[in-house]
Amino acid sequence: MKHLVIIGTVFPEPNSTAAGSRMMQLINFFLSENYKITFLCAALPTEYSTNLESIGVQTKTVKLNESSFEKVIQELNPGTVLFDRFTTEEQFGWKVAEVVPQAVRILDTEDLHFLRKGREEAFKQGVECSLSHLTNDIFKREMASILRCDLSLIISEFEMDLLTNTFKIQRELLHYLPLFAENSVESPGFEHRRHFISIGNFLHEPNWQTVLGIKKIWKEIRRQIHDAEVHIYGAYVPQKAMQLHNVKEGFLVKGRASDVPEVFNKARVLLAPIPFGAGIKGKLLDAMSLGLPNVTSPIGAEGMPGSLQWSGHIADEDADFIEKAAHLYRDSAAWDTACNNGFRIINERFSKDLFLPEFSSKLVRISENLSELRAKNYMGQILQHHQFHSTKYMGKWIEEKNREPFN
Repeated sequence: MKHLVIIGTVFPEPNSTAAGSRMMQLINFFLSENYKITFLCAALPTEYSTNLESIGVQTKTVKLNESSFEKVIQELNPGTVLFDRFTTEEQFGWKVAEVVPQAVRILDTEDLHFLRKGREEAFKQGVECSLSHLTNDIFKREMASILRCDLSLIISEFEMDLLTNTFKIQRELLHYLPLFAENSVESPGFEHRRHFISIGNFLHEPNWQTVLGIKKIWKEIRRQIHDAEVHIYGAYVPQKAMQLHNVKEGFLVKGRASDVPEVFNKARVLLAPIPFGAGIKGKLLDAMSLGLPNVTSPIGAEGMPGSLQWSGHIADEDADFIEKAAHLYRDSAAWDTACNNGFRIINERFSKDLFLPEFSSKLVRISENLSELRAKNYMGQILQHHQFHSTKYMGKWIEEKNREPFN
């Protein structure tokens, strides 16, 4: 039986984060391909983590900077190893390459962290994001991880274009595999929905800045639609967010949504003035699949509609955003059009059937031609060599440092 080891950053929480949903989609794909799966993680599961054992995935807790990991990976002897984000590849990639060199190494980027970081810095500086913002320290680390792996999964068409055209990464090392979604069979209509909604895990800085953006424009939206409320949902709500809660203003901080489809099916418009970020926005994908139109920023919609019409409006200025939000909330015909646009985007661009057969075939080709593919990846060979002489020995130094002193 084919054996996949996933080295996770955290145990997946699909109801808390888009990253958790992404991980579960990958796990379900590999299970459908008859892989035995072992999930390794240095973090502990939380009460919101999926019970992976219940779906046939073995789990093990591993420790950072300990030689015990080498024993674990040697005993498992997988044919494929998937790293959850580049930081996991940095920590464990050299050990995997050394102990099980025959294993195919796959990096799931989730989104490009250097892109998100560069945009965040530009946002803080109040300037347009430039190439100098992108080529930060995270850029160097993340690009090195991509080059060291046999395949990296890229979640956004924009990011594929950035890597191949701007940074000249070989397309053979990358594979476009977005988040997947399916349209809801039953979606309440315009008259059965009320209020605005926003959602996002508060541990993710763009989500917090999005909430602040909504707070900034909310009084003007409320002035135009007197009985409207905005319901702010998100896991891990900090005290600073709770302080924004104001019943009189109709700005309600609700906290974690125990059932996202339920709260989305009650709302009329999703507000997502996302100021910076990267990847595909899970909240917008969920909204479209559930027939909930949205108003978002250009970064929010990035990489999603292709040549299709957006499911609502894309606005970059506060005044335009306010006008579009009020219009979409009031106009049932515009709302219906936006709803149908969203369904079309899901069907034509994010259905798993569009992507999984090709991904399955690609995995077979890589496995059958691994030596040849690695021989052509010259930069990967160079970086793998230097990885052994830097991260490897730093890790070994930490291992020695953490050992119990001799008595």
